[in-house]
Amino acid sequence: MRRFLFSTQAQNKYPACTAVIVCSLLLVHFAVSKEKPRARNLGIPFDGKSGPFNAITDVKGVEVGHVTLISGEGPLVEGQGPVRTGVTAVLPRGKSYDPVFAGWYSLNGNGEMTGTTWVEESGFLEGPVMITNTHSVGVVRDYVIAWQHQNKLYDPIYGDIFWALPVVAETYDGSLNDINGFHVNKEHVFQALNSAASGHVKEGNVGGGTGMVCHQFKGGIGTASRILDDKSGGHTVGVLVQANYGGRDTLTIAGVPVGKEIPDLMPERHDADIPDCSVGGSIIVIVATDAPLVAHQLKRLARRVPVGISKLGGFGSNTSGDIFIAFSTANPGAAGRKELVEVDMLPNDRLSPLFLATVQATEEAIVNALIAAETMTGINGNTVYALPHDRLVQILKKYNRLN
Repeated sequence: MRRFLFSTQAQNKYPACTAVIVCSLLLVHFAVSKEKPRARNLGIPFDGKSGPFNAITDVKGVEVGHVTLISGEGPLVEGQGPVRTGVTAVLPRGKSYDPVFAGWYSLNGNGEMTGTTWVEESGFLEGPVMITNTHSVGVVRDYVIAWQHQNKLYDPIYGDIFWALPVVAETYDGSLNDINGFHVNKEHVFQALNSAASGHVKEGNVGGGTGMVCHQFKGGIGTASRILDDKSGGHTVGVLVQANYGGRDTLTIAGVPVGKEIPDLMPERHDADIPDCSVGGSIIVIVATDAPLVAHQLKRLARRVPVGISKLGGFGSNTSGDIFIAFSTANPGAAGRKELVEVDMLPNDRLSPLFLATVQATEEAIVNALIAAETMTGINGNTVYALPHDRLVQILKKYNRLN
């Protein structure tokens, strides 16, 4: 078996790379195609004005990095593969240490986001937010600390002594990935962090979203942004999701019951002894803004994420880990530990446009994940199909949502 690791840098060099594995020879060819379409390219209507990248990176200073692991095919051999997983890094202020005000919220807690008790207590996010698969949370957490130590990205207690409680979130990819093979390691965590960049963000089967399923279509990473008008402050809100939740029947796009219109193309399972988690699933959402919000206001922002999810048909099922974190890049230096600090805070009466922007960007980010994701076959020949673009367009036209 050969392992193929796609970093953000490699993806920028080879747009829309796909590993194609030929059974008999185990050869992999890198297919370079045109840039993937996004939801707006298909004409799907969304409310609100997006930023130039329509991504979380429209919030100045935010960087995103992915490492994607795809290798092997056929029967599951624990520890060997097939591998369909990865890790995604979101750095609020890039590769610098300057904690940001943050708040978090869980709609349904059948999942994990480490470090959130300290976010709740302190009101600050002190490093990156990482997303990976369920069984790689621990190793990712540990190597974030190692990366921070290596790059001196901390405020020491004395000398070189510091402590860190990294924020690492997960969704389950065991329907496609050798999740108990623990394939995410130090190299991948470091590369995701080191390769993080501003600008265009890869979506779909990348990073932590590589093996994910959304509304029983192929899911993964998606992102979107909104820019408020000048009257509302002109602030930017960016959202990144790792979408791995929902059943087919409830899938709704632009108000249209798309899931009911496409009852076929359901995930194919060839391992009845492994639970099918494609309906319950989970979704992790990261919200960034440049608006000067403090911790309790950012928690309020995170609480609006479920409204965006519900527009797509998500409702926080019993087996779903729906966990969200929001941060603000305003108020640099606010986490100083020794001197009196003055901060700016937007009045609560001016938060509603940010709430709406969060809802709108969350909705579009999920659809972008569905549009970018490609059909994937993983362990034991299990296959999850991509949402077919042509059929989606025809369905939206049928309901008069497209011309």
